[in-house]
Amino acid sequence: MLQGKTALVTGSTSGIGLGIAKALAKQGANIVLNGFGDAEGAQSEIAALGVKVAYHGADVSKASEIEAMMKFAADTFGRVDILVNNAGIQHVAKIEEFPIERWDAIIAINLSSAFHATRLALPAMKAANWGRIINVASIHGLVGSAEKSAYVAAKHGVVGLTKVTALENATTGVTCNAICPGWVLTPLVQKQVDAKAVAMGLSNEEAKKVLLQEKEPSMQFTTPEELGELAVFFCSAAGNNVRGVAWNMDGGWTAQ
Repeated sequence: MLQGKTALVTGSTSGIGLGIAKALAKQGANIVLNGFGDAEGAQSEIAALGVKVAYHGADVSKASEIEAMMKFAADTFGRVDILVNNAGIQHVAKIEEFPIERWDAIIAINLSSAFHATRLALPAMKAANWGRIINVASIHGLVGSAEKSAYVAAKHGVVGLTKVTALENATTGVTCNAICPGWVLTPLVQKQVDAKAVAMGLSNEEAKKVLLQEKEPSMQFTTPEELGELAVFFCSAAGNNVRGVAWNMDGGWTAQ
């Protein structure tokens, strides 16, 4: 379905980003990976799917490095047809105790990076009259949770950016949509599970149940593979007129 297309996925050396990259690769897309995890391992997993893969280690908190990454992708594969803005970090603290440098880093990586990559990808997408911009927001782009002020603010911003990007390109072949996962058992969430286990004197499995019970009626984690399949749908012909949505995969979290 996506033969000859190129997808750039930020934060794709593990977790959700790698899951989405693999799903797009299975459809024939060449992949540009990015992130601070096991780049060699991720490249091997993608290459095993029979597509071309490249890696750029841009720190997406810096606009200049995003520019270098986008130029690298264009030089390597011609242009970016599918942009997945997935890179994200988290910090948990009350507002009055929130470290200013953590706030700045979360806004830069979770929100501003999506803006910079989008502005750089759009000209080639519009010239080709085909493109897909997929922003990995979060259920926290739709609802709040205590002690996550920067993350919730950034992810609400990503949903807003998604809507504006979609509207500005509504008469073109370029679409923009957001995926809003609930709990996904990524390294980021595993840290929260570990912290809860220690704080409450629970086993890791018990801590997972407590975490899910708080928010997610399905009592199961969404998987990177499921999120990847949703990204594939957005890239398909069936997604041609899906524009500006914030699509939650949250086990019923926001249905409550």
